[in-house]
Amino acid sequence: MLDPFYPIVDSAAWIARLLPCGVKFVQLRIKDRPREALGAEIAAARDLCGEAGAVLVVNDYWRAAIDLGCRFVHLGQGDLAGADLGAIRGAELRIGISTHDDTELARALAAKPDYIALGPIYPTILKAMEFAPQGLARIGEWKKKIGTIPLVAIGGITLERAAGVFEAGADVISVVTDVTRAADPDCRATAWVKATRQRAIA
Repeated sequence: MLDPFYPIVDSAAWIARLLPCGVKFVQLRIKDRPREALGAEIAAARDLCGEAGAVLVVNDYWRAAIDLGCRFVHLGQGDLAGADLGAIRGAELRIGISTHDDTELARALAAKPDYIALGPIYPTILKAMEFAPQGLARIGEWKKKIGTIPLVAIGGITLERAAGVFEAGADVISVVTDVTRAADPDCRATAWVKATRQRAIA
């Protein structure tokens, strides 16, 4: 089951903070950390999610995910190009893949992913994006193309915008700053859970 609320954070400490809010599906996205520190963070996140019955998705570091017994990885298009999909599937990891245009979508679908991510839906302050905001109409287009594969919408989405994103066709909403930069992250995460849990999908 993929929970409809899918926060992305950069540390096990954040995961420890969000799990008591009811988060059941979370991505650990770490950049520029030494290998030893990276492994420790992934292992800590794995244990925290295991204890809470939550699904952990490891961004990019699929080799570490395999070595540490994780069950789910997320690959951007650059990561996908260098990934050993045979090894990932052989280790029985599930895979989520980022897409921004039709070429990337075709590449992602060929990998038989467990979800497709589309973004940025709205302008985002998190990082400079090569692609312009996709908009709500694009969500519906993507959903028609991918059928029953869960569609994750990401980029500039706030809780106030969530209903429109779901109505446009998204199955899951992924957020970063709407939680991590909120005045009260715990309260914000709890509000997301309350607003979205009934949409849980198989």
